[in-house]
Amino acid sequence: MDDLICEHCLSRVKAQEAVIAELDGEEKAFCCTGCHGIYLLLHERGLDEFYARRRDWKAGRPEPAEVDPDLFREHVRSTGGKSQIDLNISGIRCASCIWLIERYLSGIDGILSVRVNYATHRARIEWSPERTDLGHILHSISSIGYTPLPFSPSAGEEAVARERKDLLVRFGTASFFSMQLMLYTATLYAGYFHGIEEGYRRIFQFIAWGLATPVMFYSGYPFIRSALRGIRNRTVNMDTLVAMGSFSAYAYSVFSIFAGGEVYFDTSAMIITLILLGRLIEAGAKGKATEVISRLLGLQPAQARLVRKAGGEHVGRIVPLSVVSPGDEVEVIPGDRVPVDADVVEGASEVDESMLTGEPMPVPKQEGSKVYGGTINLDGRLLLRVSKTGNKTVLARIIKSIEEAQARKAPIQSVADRVVGWFVPAILMISLLTLAARLFNTGDTASSLMTAVSVLVVACPCALGLATPLAILTGTTAASSRGILIRGGDIIETAARTGTVCLDKTGTLTEGRPVLEEIVPYGIDRDELHRLAASAERSSEHTIARAIREGMPEGTLSMPAGYRTFAGRGLKCTIDGRNVTVGSPAFLATEGVMITDEQRDDLRSLSRGGKTVIGLAAGQQLMGWFSISDRIRPEAARAISELLDTGLDVYILTGDQVDAAAAIAGQAGIRDREKIMAPLSPVEKADRVRELTREGRRVMMVGDGINDAPALAEADVGTAMGRGTDIAIESADAVLMKNDLTLVPELIRISGDTLRVIRQNLFWAFSYNLITVPLAVAGRIHPIVSAALMAMSSLIVVGNSLRLKKRRQDYNPDYS
Repeated sequence: MDDLICEHCLSRVKAQEAVIAELDGEEKAFCCTGCHGIYLLLHERGLDEFYARRRDWKAGRPEPAEVDPDLFREHVRSTGGKSQIDLNISGIRCASCIWLIERYLSGIDGILSVRVNYATHRARIEWSPERTDLGHILHSISSIGYTPLPFSPSAGEEAVARERKDLLVRFGTASFFSMQLMLYTATLYAGYFHGIEEGYRRIFQFIAWGLATPVMFYSGYPFIRSALRGIRNRTVNMDTLVAMGSFSAYAYSVFSIFAGGEVYFDTSAMIITLILLGRLIEAGAKGKATEVISRLLGLQPAQARLVRKAGGEHVGRIVPLSVVSPGDEVEVIPGDRVPVDADVVEGASEVDESMLTGEPMPVPKQEGSKVYGGTINLDGRLLLRVSKTGNKTVLARIIKSIEEAQARKAPIQSVADRVVGWFVPAILMISLLTLAARLFNTGDTASSLMTAVSVLVVACPCALGLATPLAILTGTTAASSRGILIRGGDIIETAARTGTVCLDKTGTLTEGRPVLEEIVPYGIDRDELHRLAASAERSSEHTIARAIREGMPEGTLSMPAGYRTFAGRGLKCTIDGRNVTVGSPAFLATEGVMITDEQRDDLRSLSRGGKTVIGLAAGQQLMGWFSISDRIRPEAARAISELLDTGLDVYILTGDQVDAAAAIAGQAGIRDREKIMAPLSPVEKADRVRELTREGRRVMMVGDGINDAPALAEADVGTAMGRGTDIAIESADAVLMKNDLTLVPELIRISGDTLRVIRQNLFWAFSYNLITVPLAVAGRIHPIVSAALMAMSSLIVVGNSLRLKKRRQDYNPDYS
């Protein structure tokens, strides 16, 4: 009795061993009860479309496994009442698997979103912990024949390496046999024009048949397999065109040997060889475009010199990084990489942070300094107290940002996606019509078939498919090499179209290291006034609060009670029985504090030169002013000049006073007072950004603090300075990993270059097909030339995209 084919996994199974089940009045065969169970599960959930959609499916039984949720818990992230996890999923065989996993999990109550990346087999799942749990999600994945695995960033790199190895072997085989084949084909062509004995001609034709066969059925096997799966499931793809074109030439040539006609084995073999060459180069280009992740992964040490556990236990040995926790103390000797994010407890050294910032100069570190995992300790011993480990380190966040950027699509890509959907069926129909028309007009079967094959082979949706994602991969890699993290292709497209840039002042336009310059008391001792202000600000991490506390001994400060903050304006509290208000003059006025004319004159005098003035009041009485200065960044004027020269509008949004903001803006080259918006609370900053976007502007907001987070989230492109707060960075679409304002125009420039390359790629891909397909229909292109042109079209897109990577040295000549 003949073998049966399993309805679910397509494995062959002996009839006597098959599981036979009746479903909707029809008998179906399965290789095992597992496949039968999965089939029933999908049928009950209304997901039978999976079987119609799938192609390139590798036959074989699924191997679901029991999964321990405890292995995954450290990868769960919880924010805002939601939980999120990244997984690797084993058992994915084709694009339809992605469709099935996303549809199946999306139907489970409590799962909010599912996104699976076909290239890396990585899934990101978000759910409500109140409605479902991690164990149920993992079991659901296993129940449909796939195995969830803890996320490993290297899995995608391994998949790319496997793909390249397989392509290399198949291309090597095709190249070897095709070269031999062309020698005998040349003899046959010569015999066609100059004559050849029939016996020799038949011998050479049989030799050509033998040489073309391994190319057709080994090197071309992926195309044939994909085409057969597609035909069985009533779908067509690019592989269908390649397989039909090459196999038509091969089958016709075999027929011609026995019919006494001419053979075209060279056409069949060279189609496969040239297209494999194109795909091999494409795979290499993808590997180069994503190599930044491999490079960053290699920077993370696997071990640490653990000196003391958080509880006080002395350890003094090298341990795996997985056992290191926040609060532990580790030692880093000269030449070692820093294993985690940490604070320096003891020692002094210089650290190479170029892998994070792109800045080649070493950074001095001493007690109290922060160091980051993956950086290199150069010349001194450091004792560090661990602050962040695992996926919370800056290095892990960089890798995460790059992966997200590579996965997210630019809106312009939807154009190509829509075209590719109907392109292959249209080309197949044109080829069949061409064959029928030429047969009707000429009656020449060989010529008609070769013309139809040319139409099949010359068409190239690959170039359309590569046009956008490869440019985005390369563009984000070029940006990351400069210390600019862009979270996705959609951000690149939006940033390239930016027309307005809004800048925060403190910590963005200025250095963010204010110093207390002058104290003017009214009816109170100067030192007592300073002590009261420092006590009120003792819990704040704002840069102005740190400037007020600077130099004031901790032991002299009082603990404030009834502490209330007013974001971007000031605070109120009780200190030693006094009701104290600290904040901007505008805030004090809204709180009913009386300010005399003499005090206002002092305020104007203290505010000159862009200085910030903070007042302290006890009850309704002003007790004094604090004058604080913050130097403008040395590169600010150049950065603003570059932005203005490109025709962008530049605004300053700050919580500081108008005079102080205007002074800094003037030093930076912004003369228009209407472009200075001050003083603003965090909510008012977001409102101003929203107003600008409503005017039809594309707005980029650049900030560094907690008070900038609402505006960053409201802007079309929120950009955070790398030394900013975690909240600002998490709210941002792009992150500047070093505090250099010239990276803002550079971000816009790189985004513009990337969008320009995408448009060039799409223009080429569309133009190529519009020109070559009609030429092929007219019989002006030989099938071998068609294969070469098709490979060339993809290579042009690849080469054009890789120009972005080559330009990155132009962006920063000092980067190494």
